[in-house]
Amino acid sequence: MVDKQRILIVDDDANIAELISLYLMKECYETKIVGDGESALREFPSFKPNLVLLDLMLPGIDGYQVCRELRTVSQVPIIMLSAKGEIFDKVLGLELGADDYITKPFSMRELLARVKANIRRNEMVAAAGAAAPLGGQRIEHGRIVIDVDLMIAYKDDHPLELTQREYELLKFLASQPGKVFSREALMEHVWNYEGYVGDVRAVDVAVRRLREKVEDNPAVPQFIVTRRGLGYYFNA
Repeated sequence: MVDKQRILIVDDDANIAELISLYLMKECYETKIVGDGESALREFPSFKPNLVLLDLMLPGIDGYQVCRELRTVSQVPIIMLSAKGEIFDKVLGLELGADDYITKPFSMRELLARVKANIRRNEMVAAAGAAAPLGGQRIEHGRIVIDVDLMIAYKDDHPLELTQREYELLKFLASQPGKVFSREALMEHVWNYEGYVGDVRAVDVAVRRLREKVEDNPAVPQFIVTRRGLGYYFNA
């Protein structure tokens, strides 16, 4: 019997949390509901969720702090939920390590699509790492080298401290140097959102974070370059 994938729901609105839980259980997920940040951090190690649905406005420790602390111990996908729709809130959540952001009210179909995409991406990364033989396929562009099997990127022979998303973004762009990809295309290919239509700000945040780790001068990027009005490309 295959173990069910587990989702930790962190929301102080009991009605919304229960509705989400019932819908996800109908889709064969195992869920646990907690109503505050302290409980989320306490339950996380024992529940071992495959994904966290995290409301921003929580009593006590807010969702931002919970996200920050979870990121110090795990790369589990985190989807932030909030009634707030301001740009600042979205960007801050993504900067702290959230993988996705959904603004309330949202449809359960949209939520399920995001949940599936984020879990699928995480599983693909884990499977690739488990199956990788030592020293295999490499993408080499001068100072930037990516060991695809080991999932490690190097600059000037020094390994880069990249998150999974940053690594995937760099690998995808570097595998097709010079080709410009729109934000929507990157959401589809790197974030695994098929036919994505919606907020693409997550791409800009990921690019900015990646540039801070890859570029000599992030303000004047040499590797991850913007084609104004079109998207991004890797300059080999």
